Amino acid sequence: MNKKILVIDDDPSTLRLIKYTLQQEGYEVLTVPNGLEGLKKAKSEQPDLVILDVMLPGVDGFEVCHRLRAEPQTAKIPILMVSGKTRGIDKAIGLRMGADDYVTKPWHRPELVAKITAMLERNGALLKASCGRGSPDE
Repeated sequence: MNKKILVIDDDPSTLRLIKYTLQQEGYEVLTVPNGLEGLKKAKSEQPDLVILDVMLPGVDGFEVCHRLRAEPQTAKIPILMVSGKTRGIDKAIGLRMGADDYVTKPWHRPELVAKITAMLERNGALLKASCGRGSPDE
């Protein structure tokens, strides 16, 4: 079964590029253009990972991240923030809000794919361990 990734970004060209990149890697990709739709989609679709832009209209990515972490049904979904905000303070805020990792734009395909793969593998191992199905190495 393909892993499902939700991409929340207001830039149509970024959405298309990330969607294309991830589909080439075999992922199912859902896209939404703003934070409120992203929150709804995350609850209804229960993706395996969320890729989240910081600068969104209305509710920004930091707030979306915080809300996803506050909801029991979305709290454990890995979140990768992808943003043009490159200052250390922006990365620190993203991580403090609950993001698992932070990539700056322009991103490079190998880095983005490697981070996503690692996050999904880590999350799968943690879920397997927490469900009592053995150690993550099995």
